[in-house]
Amino acid sequence: MSTRTYRSPRRQLLSYALLILFAALFLLPFLLQIANSLKTDGDASSNGLSLIPHPLSTAGWQQVLGVGGTPGVTDFPRWFVNSVLVSVLITAGRVFLDSLAGYALARLQFRGRRLVFGLIVATLMVPNVALLIPQFLVIKELGIFNSYPGMVLPMLTDATGIYMMRQFFMQVPVVLEESARIDGAGTFTTYWRVVLPMVKPGIITLTILSFQGAWNQYAFFLVATVSPQYFTLTTGLANVVNGGLSAGNQFPLKLAAAMLTTVPVAILFFVFQRYLRASRFDAAVKG
Repeated sequence: MSTRTYRSPRRQLLSYALLILFAALFLLPFLLQIANSLKTDGDASSNGLSLIPHPLSTAGWQQVLGVGGTPGVTDFPRWFVNSVLVSVLITAGRVFLDSLAGYALARLQFRGRRLVFGLIVATLMVPNVALLIPQFLVIKELGIFNSYPGMVLPMLTDATGIYMMRQFFMQVPVVLEESARIDGAGTFTTYWRVVLPMVKPGIITLTILSFQGAWNQYAFFLVATVSPQYFTLTTGLANVVNGGLSAGNQFPLKLAAAMLTTVPVAILFFVFQRYLRASRFDAAVKG
């Protein structure tokens, strides 16, 4: 006979109060960001901690988007298109190549497999900033500096994704692959049609992490490009924050642009978060 742990109403009330307090602390910076983006320059500079705009102004949003008869003072549409383009390409490349490499390291038997995996794991200990100069020299030598290929190709794989996918593939029951081989499936067919669907939570996790990393990438894009036409949201916004507008603080404009950069990643996470808790293999094993 199971017993249920009894919690007094006072303890429950205290727990909920603490949860609400922590939630408010995490939400406060975002609320301040939204509030200040709806203020005038003077109000945002003098009353930055106020959640109530006085007066309410959408001039910052109109300047960013170039709507409402207000000319855009930033090249936000181009930045947005560049961010979407490179993020989608990098994410697609990482999901395919990282999963392919992870499957090879998890299942294929070849000489030096452990050494290759050890070297991949070892690269995780190298700070990304230490790789910027070698990456710049490589893309310069290949003739793809200051171009979309130069922004995308060096980012198509990463050690973290390979390691994570290998761990997911290691949990797939081998009996599924043996059954596929008995039915005449080759190595790639087994990977693509049998094993890959079994690690859907891993694929979704890798997709979210890859898109978030590419969308928020700044240092590499700063090294790989020099022309404003290749600015992404991060590099373009950094140029604005560092005085690219040269016309006062313009906090509402900067915060409106920063707010727009967080929306796609937040939408992606909330759309796919339920899959992260999904069970992986029970249904396939029973079948």
